Amino acid sequence: MTLLYVRVLKSIAISAIKHNNNNSHTSLKVRFLLPFLYHCQCSGEASSFSVAPIYFQKLIYQEIQEKPWAFSNIFWAESNQFDDLIMDPDLFIRVLNLIKNRPRIALQFFRWAERQPGFKHSEQVFCTILDILVKNHFLPSAYYVMERVVSVNLNGIVDVLVDGYLDSKISGELLDLLLLIYTRKGMVDECLWLFRKMLNNGFLPDKKHCNRFLRILRDRRLISLARDVYNMMEECGIERTIYTYNIMMDTFCKEGDMQLALDLLSHMQARGCCPDDYTYNTLVNGMSKRGAFDQAKEMIGTMLRTGLKVSEYSYNPLIWGYCEKGMLVEAQDLEDEMVVNGASPTVTTYNMFIYAHCKQGRVRDARQRFYSMLNNNLIPDIISYNILIYGYCQLGILEEAFLLLNDLRCRSLIPTVITYNTIMHGLCKIGNLEDARKLKDEMIYYGVAPDVFTYTILVNASWKAGDLPMAKNFFDEMLHKGLQPDQFAETTRIVGELKLKGKYSVLSLQEEMLEKGFQADVIIYNVCVNGVCKLGNLEEASDLLQRMVADGLSPDNVTYTSIIQAYLEIGHLSKAKELFHQMVSKGLRPTVVTYTILIYQLVGKGRLDLAFKYFSDMLEKGILPNVVTYNVLINGLCRVGRMDQAYRYFAEMNEEGVPPNKYTYTILISENCNLGNLYEALQLYEEMVDKRIQPDSCTYSALLKHLGNEYKWHAVRYLEYILLSNNVEAKANNIMLD
Repeated sequence: MTLLYVRVLKSIAISAIKHNNNNSHTSLKVRFLLPFLYHCQCSGEASSFSVAPIYFQKLIYQEIQEKPWAFSNIFWAESNQFDDLIMDPDLFIRVLNLIKNRPRIALQFFRWAERQPGFKHSEQVFCTILDILVKNHFLPSAYYVMERVVSVNLNGIVDVLVDGYLDSKISGELLDLLLLIYTRKGMVDECLWLFRKMLNNGFLPDKKHCNRFLRILRDRRLISLARDVYNMMEECGIERTIYTYNIMMDTFCKEGDMQLALDLLSHMQARGCCPDDYTYNTLVNGMSKRGAFDQAKEMIGTMLRTGLKVSEYSYNPLIWGYCEKGMLVEAQDLEDEMVVNGASPTVTTYNMFIYAHCKQGRVRDARQRFYSMLNNNLIPDIISYNILIYGYCQLGILEEAFLLLNDLRCRSLIPTVITYNTIMHGLCKIGNLEDARKLKDEMIYYGVAPDVFTYTILVNASWKAGDLPMAKNFFDEMLHKGLQPDQFAETTRIVGELKLKGKYSVLSLQEEMLEKGFQADVIIYNVCVNGVCKLGNLEEASDLLQRMVADGLSPDNVTYTSIIQAYLEIGHLSKAKELFHQMVSKGLRPTVVTYTILIYQLVGKGRLDLAFKYFSDMLEKGILPNVVTYNVLINGLCRVGRMDQAYRYFAEMNEEGVPPNKYTYTILISENCNLGNLYEALQLYEEMVDKRIQPDSCTYSALLKHLGNEYKWHAVRYLEYILLSNNVEAKANNIMLD
């Protein structure tokens, strides 16, 4: 009844005002009946009417008292009676000030009203409710309201606050709150604008919010901005904590400026701020990435001397640095030191060693590391498996790669696109394109989406197989799935074009890539140089080199290797050697491929002395030979009858963790047959089969080449019988006696 009565009186009052300005008797009567309902302002003949704030104050309280759920949602049924209030920011502010002593009701009503149609989003309205909330220590609610300020783009609230609309202390707290929201939302431009606005108007941002802002700038590699903010903090006297220094130190390390990082270390120590373990770990990480291993070790020593706790975060970056450089002895020593100092190796530590061994072709040592991890109650992760699979695929041992794929599934690990791509790449390397294609279908079946690299592998393998239609099908499938070819994919296409189209213009292919937005880089030039070199067009290769330099790019070891190989293949050994030494003089490190190409050509020309000279040089530089290098040397030694030395390198392969392949065994089997050592040849054949290395037609031809064609089929069947009987020596003697 009370609410109905109020509505009736309000209706009478409004009607009376509208009726006639001369009917003062009626107006006075209404004012007498309901003095709190409205107020009237007159100017000459014009008059305006609005409902008094106290009316809405009492109405709000009454609604809450009668219906506690009032204003609980935007569809509250009685909302139409507040239309005048919602659309009048000044009246809304006066009403808020009347109910500020009951902040919960003020917030509840504001949250409801702010979402009503026609609500005027005024900076002053938001400031008023924020003032009420902060004064009553309703900080989470104030955070919510300030988030609404951001979502409706009321950036003008900053000017209202700095211009003194509220008490200075409250304004400072609200500006800090807004800065906190900007940092949490990662709004860099807004953070920087507000930070400067606060400083220019005498408000010092909270140091915690400044640190958050610095962290965002560091993570986004906005290094110069991070420096500016840090300098402004120093100039304005904002306290810098250990957290501030650590963020900036990490920023400098990521930028590669280790001297600035060390200067900052000295600066913080001079100000009485003691470095913590995070400080030193950051420096160790930065130094390790720059190859400053001795300095990194000194930092760890300083941590130990000052009583700080070392952990895997202290040692892992330096171990990784050593592993990347192939310095496994130093890495192992550091791991031992790590254990002595109470820091336990983690799965990440083991993964580093596994990768380093696989990178050097020492998959046996990598597998041993894998088992050591299990023995130390550490569970390998998908990265561990991916690395080990990579190691086996590099050596062409795909059977082990597939066994690992099954094993990781048994351990409830989910193969990633990297897992499948690695095996697919391994299959393509041995020419098994069909199984690679099936693996692509399998990964889709298991819910793993192929990526650009997946299709690039398949396109590249198709080019190499000379299957242009299949390459095009894979490329089109990639586009159909919405995958945008990257520069590597486009480069792969160029390789295929050069191989299959012969004298197809390299320059036109480059222009086509430029039109697609891909900049010519060293990789693209290397592909083109390699392509024209394989076509025997050394003149065009020289033109490409000149254009490469003109584009501001420096030829690398891959560029030189391609040209060296081209000169060797046309018999220009002196020119190839000249280019090799030119490459070294420019500070470029030859790869195992560079050395193997040189050694191969020298062996082919009977220059074994020079071939072994380059082999020794290769080892001295810490470049480990691969299976191809060993095969070239063993083949050369067999051709000149130096079997003892050939066997020494054969044994060395196994010792160095470079498993022999079918070509290694075929070379030795062939030469033993030439020398009449059938027993030795059969032993090699048995060893080959025991290691699950599949012989091919070349192997059988080498083993049976001294038999007539009509006996070869029977001989193969008899060989199988001999091996199954597990009595190789007796059967071999019988064959020789016959």
